[in-house]
Amino acid sequence: MPQLHLLSPIGFRASGVYAGIKSVTKPDVGLLLCDTLAAAAAVFTRNQVFAAPVAIGRSHIRSGRLRGVVVNSGNANACTGKQGEKDAIRMCQLAGTIAKCPPGQILPSSTGIIGHMLPMEKLERGIIEAGQYLGSSLEHANLFADAIMTTDLKRKTAAATFKVGRQTAVIAGVCKGSGMIGPRLGPPHATMLAYLTTDVQIAPPALRKLLAAAADDSFNAITVDDQASTNDTAAILASGLSGLKVNSPKALASFKAALDEVCQALAYQIAADGEGATRVVTVTVEKASSDSAARSIARSIANSPLVKCAMHGADPNWGRILCAAGMTDAPFDANKAVLKLQNTEVFRRGRPLPFDAAAVSRSLKAPEIKVLLSCNLGKASATCWTCDLSKEYITINADYHT
Repeated sequence: MPQLHLLSPIGFRASGVYAGIKSVTKPDVGLLLCDTLAAAAAVFTRNQVFAAPVAIGRSHIRSGRLRGVVVNSGNANACTGKQGEKDAIRMCQLAGTIAKCPPGQILPSSTGIIGHMLPMEKLERGIIEAGQYLGSSLEHANLFADAIMTTDLKRKTAAATFKVGRQTAVIAGVCKGSGMIGPRLGPPHATMLAYLTTDVQIAPPALRKLLAAAADDSFNAITVDDQASTNDTAAILASGLSGLKVNSPKALASFKAALDEVCQALAYQIAADGEGATRVVTVTVEKASSDSAARSIARSIANSPLVKCAMHGADPNWGRILCAAGMTDAPFDANKAVLKLQNTEVFRRGRPLPFDAAAVSRSLKAPEIKVLLSCNLGKASATCWTCDLSKEYITINADYHT
């Protein structure tokens, strides 16, 4: 079976080119177009300091229909005033000319350094060039994925198929994110960008609702440094060309499961590629009093620099985890809690348990660390993905050009 990728859903083309915006000679301008006027939805940063393309994107997505996405890396077009908004609109005008559609049917995105005006001469040239190299192959999908990267070390992609009756459809996506990651995406936060494609027929309001729910359990459940970017964006376009209609409870459930799978796979890859990361930390909180309590406790643990440093040092320091769990406003009682590290129970109902510290420490050197905290206060659960905190993270961000 051929490898699934961003352009596997029917009706999409993309490209990525180097325009000289980034200091390294890698693609920095990307174009993703749909052959039809796609049903579309997007969620954006809740940071009160948001970039010009977010402002324009919020306006363009209101109709629930898009023809495509234009994106650049190397410059965030954030804190650039009215000129920044004019430049974001100009990006849409150029992409719209290529797609033969109004600029309002294009979603703009940017990522990179904050507070610098876009080098429009380079960017305009890049968008035009990207329009000349559009295609639907794996190579074209990879070029687009590369064009959105900043401090990322790895390309991040995911895809899934699902069936309703005898019909099959595809959901696929790419994303970027490595540092400045603590998304707080909500309806109309370097940056987290994610773009998804599918070939189902679905109404924009349903697509909007499903994307918001998927983002809550994926992109909003990752943290590297809990910094919501000025540019964070996740968007999905549905071409409708598979003929599969997502308009029944069964079809909606199947589509939701596939969308959640793709979004969570992308989110996991962001955590794994966190700046300076040597391992992923999966924090699961179960039997909490409510969904919001479970999410709050999981995120508090995942965000704790003391916990993240302990994970980097393979130190089974359960006290740091419990301390972080108790720092939120969510109900939590250590006298009822049970904590496991790498499947080893280390704490139960108010007291530490005897365990082989050396063996657990060895297990914490694995590429993935699992933290499981049972609150025993209810039935709610949540998972948050993060990474360890290393000296390399400090080096990367101390040297990052502003």
